[in-house]
Amino acid sequence: MKYDFVIIGATGLQGRIVSRYLLEKGYKILLCGRKRNKVKKLLKHDHRTAFKYLELNDHKKIWKVLKEAKAPVVINCAEGDFNLIVQKLCLKVKAHYIDLGSSPEMTAEQFNLDRAFKRKNLCAITGCGSVPGIGNVMLRYACQKLDKVTEVNAGFAWSANKEVFVVPFSIMSIIEEFTDTPTVVKNGRLKKVPQRSDSQFVKFKGIGKQRVFLVRHSEAYTFYKYLKPKGIKSVKFYAGFPEFSYRAIMNFINTGLGSKTTNGNGARPIDLLVDALKSRHVPKGYHEKENLWVTIKGKKNNRNKIIKMNCLVHTIKGWEEHGCNIDTGLPCAIIAVMLKEGIITSIGARSPEFFVPVEPFFKALAKNKMNVYDNNKKIN
Repeated sequence: MKYDFVIIGATGLQGRIVSRYLLEKGYKILLCGRKRNKVKKLLKHDHRTAFKYLELNDHKKIWKVLKEAKAPVVINCAEGDFNLIVQKLCLKVKAHYIDLGSSPEMTAEQFNLDRAFKRKNLCAITGCGSVPGIGNVMLRYACQKLDKVTEVNAGFAWSANKEVFVVPFSIMSIIEEFTDTPTVVKNGRLKKVPQRSDSQFVKFKGIGKQRVFLVRHSEAYTFYKYLKPKGIKSVKFYAGFPEFSYRAIMNFINTGLGSKTTNGNGARPIDLLVDALKSRHVPKGYHEKENLWVTIKGKKNNRNKIIKMNCLVHTIKGWEEHGCNIDTGLPCAIIAVMLKEGIITSIGARSPEFFVPVEPFFKALAKNKMNVYDNNKKIN
């Protein structure tokens, strides 16, 4: 069978969201991962899907699977540590590539493959989820309305109707964001700042007041590259968590459960934590809502302008088990379809603000109950 998409990390939370969306759209997909039982329901579409066991440390096996699948688009939903490796393998098998985001340092390495992807008439887009992802396209939309952009602040804030810890996105990625040194743009240059610094309480549309603080995120690098011609001087990215969720995450970190150091049994505490949390189920009646936000300051016709972009997301019927994680998996699937169907025509290796056309992307978000606002006015 020739597939439309190969999904790496298909057995994880985001991989399952992406896979379900694409199957419901009628596409043929190859699911790749380690735990086949996680995708049993998806494999019932046996005439359009199949499963391959894949260890991401086995680069030769990844190359072989990608080559045999002959899919035009590869979607990488695995942890970001493997993004550069998989992207390079896509270049070898001549496939378009997308992922959910990397560290600023790895993102820079992925951007360095731009010429190589252009030579093969291919497109590689890193950071195709919520933030990065939706936030990047909101930035593109806003910047089309400005002559000059000097400052961008971005981030997310979310809340739940029950104070029960449910893993938001990926616990491994979250702990990395909490504990790695954040990158910001200050005075027109990339700079490192202390972990979880600039902590403050901010009131958000649809969420209310919430603690936010600086975290390591790829937008510092991608926004900087995209906005350099418009005179960017400052970029900051903030994470926002309800207090009960923030305390739980800090407890994991402070007790050593977030450590990547191998213990005496040859295991890493963070891997044990990931496995333990995967076995937890979302409580009945649990709902989430999230605000993905980007605030852009600049000039139009020499007059100061501030554009506040928001994307509001909530748990939707039929996807309850995923909470607001749909705002990461669904945009990724939407961008993958845009690549497959030729709606995205750009080539090279960059992030969504460089490649993703605004109107069709926002329209697809609206169909999935993700509303985008420009200074409080709904635009999709």
